[in-house]
Amino acid sequence: MGLSVGFSLKNNRYMKGLHISKKKDYMGVIFDIQRYSIHDGPGIRTVIFLKGCFLKCLWCSNPESQDIKKEIAVYPKKCIRCSNCIKVCPVNAIKLNENSVEIDRSKCIRCGKCTQVCSSTALRLIGRDMYVEEVLNEVMKDEVIYRKSGGGVTFSGGEPLMQLNFLKNLLIASKKEGLHTAIETSGFSSWQKIKKVINYLDLILFDIKHIDPERHKQMTGVTNKLILDNARRIAKIDKLKLIIRIPFIPQYNNSENEIREIFKFAKGIKINDIHILPYHHLGKSKYINIGKEYKIKNISLPKKNGLEPFLEMGKNMGLNVSLYGNKI
Repeated sequence: MGLSVGFSLKNNRYMKGLHISKKKDYMGVIFDIQRYSIHDGPGIRTVIFLKGCFLKCLWCSNPESQDIKKEIAVYPKKCIRCSNCIKVCPVNAIKLNENSVEIDRSKCIRCGKCTQVCSSTALRLIGRDMYVEEVLNEVMKDEVIYRKSGGGVTFSGGEPLMQLNFLKNLLIASKKEGLHTAIETSGFSSWQKIKKVINYLDLILFDIKHIDPERHKQMTGVTNKLILDNARRIAKIDKLKLIIRIPFIPQYNNSENEIREIFKFAKGIKINDIHILPYHHLGKSKYINIGKEYKIKNISLPKKNGLEPFLEMGKNMGLNVSLYGNKI
């Protein structure tokens, strides 16, 4: 099966009972692991960020998550202009400018050789191949904290469903350890695929960005019919907790009518828990680092007192609406 040196299915305690036919079933691409999270499910959690996404949201705070392939990020202020990266680049995609190195993205093959010789970490490879066991070993470092806080593990992205079989096996392994499991998803996937992971989940944090299909397409690159259909189906599963999340983006979905329509949809499918996630600027620099354009750079941040009327609206509609999942 093309296993790397040092990895053995025979001796791997997580492999029994997993669904494996191809390498991508037990190895996937992770771009970050965040410990001690309190906004991505109950208790204190570890969030595993899987690379790759079906959507291209204009405000995405993790642009490095969108492409499932590994990427090279440049941090100019760390560059010491040693030229080691230029020497090892097999396609001559790197050159020095006045302050730092510069990558010609049209030439770069993302091999990562430049990052291996960059002692100042001005060049970093975004994305790491990890086996199911490696991920679970990281997750289980905080097992005691999960037990005491009622936490667990959340798989995010990107879109975790994009690496479906890897995600499924991560969830099976997590359940073997008795962990509370959750995913953060856009819901943009076939129902047949979503069904493959439903039985291994305790919670789904489900993004609803807009009710109007054309407006949704303008914002994300896809319409929302599949997303809303999947939300309706998931809401009918009694044993599975569903929380709707609304990314609150000024100029895109922040009007009273737009938010009310999402509230009405949630109430119509009998989902009462809604988290509003206010837009922030924290992802701006990431776009520059990976050579992408940030297309909504002039949008202002929403003010906290400007969100309170929406919380009150939800309350009046009989919904439990909170910011980031926290009551204020």
